Parts: sequence; structure tokens; C-alpha cells
Amino acid sequence: MALKLDPDLLARLAQNLDVTLVSATNGKTTTTRLIAEALRAAGPVVSNALGANMPAGITSALAGSSDARFGVIEVDEKYLAGVARDTDPKCIALLNLSRDQLDRAAETRMLAENWREGLAGSKAVIVANADDPLVVWAASSSPNVIWVAAGQMWKDDAWSCPSCGGVMQRPGDDWFCGECGFRRPTPSWALSGDHVLDPHGSAWPIHLQLPGRANKANAASSAAVAAVFGVPPQVALERMYQVQAVAGRYDVVQFMERDLRLLLAKNPAGWLETFSLIDPPPTPVILSVNARGADGTDTSWLWDVDYTRLTGHPICVIGDRKLDLAVRLEVANQHFQVCENIDQAVQMSPPGRIEVIANYTAFQDLRRRVGN
Repeated sequence: MALKLDPDLLARLAQNLDVTLVSATNGKTTTTRLIAEALRAAGPVVSNALGANMPAGITSALAGSSDARFGVIEVDEKYLAGVARDTDPKCIALLNLSRDQLDRAAETRMLAENWREGLAGSKAVIVANADDPLVVWAASSSPNVIWVAAGQMWKDDAWSCPSCGGVMQRPGDDWFCGECGFRRPTPSWALSGDHVLDPHGSAWPIHLQLPGRANKANAASSAAVAAVFGVPPQVALERMYQVQAVAGRYDVVQFMERDLRLLLAKNPAGWLETFSLIDPPPTPVILSVNARGADGTDTSWLWDVDYTRLTGHPICVIGDRKLDLAVRLEVANQHFQVCENIDQAVQMSPPGRIEVIANYTAFQDLRRRVGN
């Protein structure tokens, strides 16, 4: 309503802030939180920490603080160019692009093209993932880019060149197009095991309470952003240790006298990353999938997920689209049980901590039920 009354409200709220925008298909909420924590070493921060990442949610978040020096803003991929115009950011972090909510969002190359056109000539420092060809192509229209070797586990959306349509060659960690010469830029920051390498070659240890390689990659990009604002890598990474969970993600909760770890996975790339961090078999797993407006109503993405990675795990399936998921698991030769709700799924799971993986609205449903 406020934006209807004053279309320039977002721009006015951001005008006295040093703004960082964070956009990606996966990891933007966590990275926003890590950057915000790092920048608090240099001054007060306002952020849309709970992930309301469209213009209305961003405006609401910025309206809640009048004394902040920094604004760290997560932005939905579709809205990045418009929010960048309104907020005049000092820094923009671009992490990855992969298929997600194809009934709502554009195909990935179209999103990359929107980014490329919207950021062309931007005065902002762009911190971009050198390992994602779509991100590199989108960021290359900007004059001031800091490249981070953050890795790319999901490659299925990056086999054709975004510049010319040719087939990408991917020897090892490198990539290039043999037809037009578009290739991976040389990074100045890099994730190397449990360390972040800065532009001077110094290695800084990563100590996170958040699990998985993906979050180390998020920390590497966050350290590069923090350095743009004068926060040294050592200080930034030490502050990131304070982050224990992000809007309920990675939390371990007690429910029906069992420990449940809550994990969010919204698209094929996210599910692949999540499978890499769950405890090994025979740890029980509960999967929950909805297809409401906020999730995207098209569940065809389930067929892009490699569910054979769950072999050996006892699996229970819940959620609005549990039967769609059950069919996919059947084809993947997985042993599973279809349950009516989280209560029944917990009862049916064998002993031990349970890994609970859910997409967006299913995750919110679970948090309300288990009291998190």
C-alpha cells in the first residue's frame, strides 16, 4: 500500500544507506545473513533477514530501521534490475542461476539476459561466481567485477554457451565455449577446502556452524563483499560463525521425542546440495513437497533431481504433492512410505536423528507444526 501511495518510497529509504544486493537461485537468504553479520563489524545493518525479497518486502524491511549505515538486501532474481535502479547499490553479489519455478520465473538464460541488460554500466561493484557461466555472462556487462571461484555443483543448466548457444567445454573446474571464446574469468577470491583465498593469496580459515560446502561457498562470496566495505576477511569470517541457522534452515528441533533437522530445498540444484550434507544411511529421511503459488505449481522439476542419492535411507513422503514425489521415487528404485503428515512420518521412521527436507511452503508448514 505504501508503494502505491509513494512509488519512490524504496529509493528514498535506501538513499542514506550503503546498499548490497544479493541475488541467486540458491543460497541468497543465507548469504544475505552472512554478509549482514560481517558488515556489523563496521556499523549498524538493516536487512530483510527472513527472505521477503520482492519490492514490497524489501521496502518493509528498510522502513524498520532509521539508524543503519548498511543495507543488505536479498532480491528475487526477477526483480534484481528494478531494485538495483531504486537502491543505487554499492555492491551486488551474484551467486548462481539454475532452473526454478518455471511456471513463474523465466528460463535461466532469459533471467541471465535480464541481469545483463539491467546491470550494464552499473556503478556497483559486482561480486560474481566465476564458476557459473550464466552468472559470468550476466555480470560481464558491468565495468567493475570481482570474480569469486565459489564452485558449481549443479551444471545441468550451463552446458550451452549463454553468449552464442554453442556447446560449453568443461575440463575439470575450467569452462569455455569452443565456438565464440567465452570462457571462465580468472578469479581474485576463491574457496579452497576450508579456507578463503583473498586477492593477495592469503588463506583465511572458514569456521561456520552452518553445514555443507555450499555454505562455505556462500562465506567466500560474503568475505569478498565485506572487503568492498573495508571489513578484513579475518574479521568477516569470524563474525559469520555467529550464524547458527537462517529462518529455521539447518535448525535441529525436538518433536515427538525425536531430533529433526530441518533442511530447505526448492529446486534441483538445491536438492543436490542438500543430499550432500545429510547424515549417511541408514539415517531416516522425510521428504515434503508442495506446489502452491510460492513454490511454483509445476512439479516437473522433480524429474531433474537424482533421488538415487538417497539409496539406503529409510524414506517417508508427505506434503500436498506426496503422490507426485512417490511416483518419482518409485522410478528411482527407492524404498519409501507415503504418510499423511509429519506426525505419522516421525512415528514410522526408525531410530536416530531424522533429516527433514522440504520445499518452500512445505518447510513453513513443518516449522509451524514442530513449533520452530
